[in-house]
Amino acid sequence: MLSFRDLAREQLPRLLSLARRLVGDDAEDVVQECLLKAFQKFDQLHDATAAPAWLTSILVNSCRDRARARARRPEEIDFDQVERFSLFRKIAYEDPFPYSDSLHLDFLAEFSREDVRAVLMRLPEKYRIPLVVVYMDGYLARELAEMLGVPLGTVLARLHRGRKLFETQMWEYAEQNGLLREAAP
Repeated sequence: MLSFRDLAREQLPRLLSLARRLVGDDAEDVVQECLLKAFQKFDQLHDATAAPAWLTSILVNSCRDRARARARRPEEIDFDQVERFSLFRKIAYEDPFPYSDSLHLDFLAEFSREDVRAVLMRLPEKYRIPLVVVYMDGYLARELAEMLGVPLGTVLARLHRGRKLFETQMWEYAEQNGLLREAAP
């Protein structure tokens, strides 16, 4: 049987990495809360192979609890405007890389890992968590729905809106941080 100490030591780097993508600077606090909750319920874990998913579920729920405690009023987002935005069309229309045969690839190549992380951190947690857990950590939407205790349709809607918000934020971040080249005279 796996001891809690061994489990925590083995999973800590992965949990910290995931928490940084979900809550940024609060990652260490959230991981600490997660490990405390896991320790208190460690006797309920009967299958050591399920431990990573079990800890991920606790971590995601700890992030959600933290977000709920902070959020007095949710951030308002104009989803009609977000739905109309298309990063593909914007890049093609604005032509930020003149003389390029691969505009979209050139645009994406301007983003470092830190830039992508900064764009993710701009998104409300409601949309960031599904994007990170599904697209970066490889969980299925169905698994995330179970972790969050919400219907699959809710997760799918958050993934769709999260992708659209991410596209919008990528363009805005690129404009604000000089990642777009000026058109030639």
